Amino acid sequence: MTGLAIGGPAPDFTLRDQFGQDVTLSSYVGSKAVLLLFYPAAFSGVCTGEMAGVRDRLDDFLTFDTEVLAISTDPIYALRAFADQDGLNFPLLSDFWPHGAVAQSYDVFDSARGSARRSSYVVGRDGLVRWSVHNANPDGRDLAEHLRQLRAAAE
Repeated sequence: MTGLAIGGPAPDFTLRDQFGQDVTLSSYVGSKAVLLLFYPAAFSGVCTGEMAGVRDRLDDFLTFDTEVLAISTDPIYALRAFADQDGLNFPLLSDFWPHGAVAQSYDVFDSARGSARRSSYVVGRDGLVRWSVHNANPDGRDLAEHLRQLRAAAE
């Protein structure tokens, strides 16, 4: 897996969030930088911890004209239960059908497991990929680096 080229355009998409609302990446162009967090599965131990870490630092992410979008191949109903159970108050997007199409367009789909690989992209306000990391361990250092890159893309 190589991911997308830094400086290239981020593939546009429209996915449904945990409330069944459409979210379109290109709707943020010109107004907000976007952190895309691809994760394998709701309710798994590592993903639950990672999303809780984002939830706990969400104010840090949203203070500089940015948006956080988390994407998995789970159906929207599972994402709603996951968000409700863990108090996740940011968009959880379902890449369920066509299964993994957005993860594939970002070169982070694991076809053997049928889920997204743990990967993150920062998309600048101009719609270009500004930073990415793949298969990182979800700990405080990673979140701090995500914040640093997101701030840079928002400027």
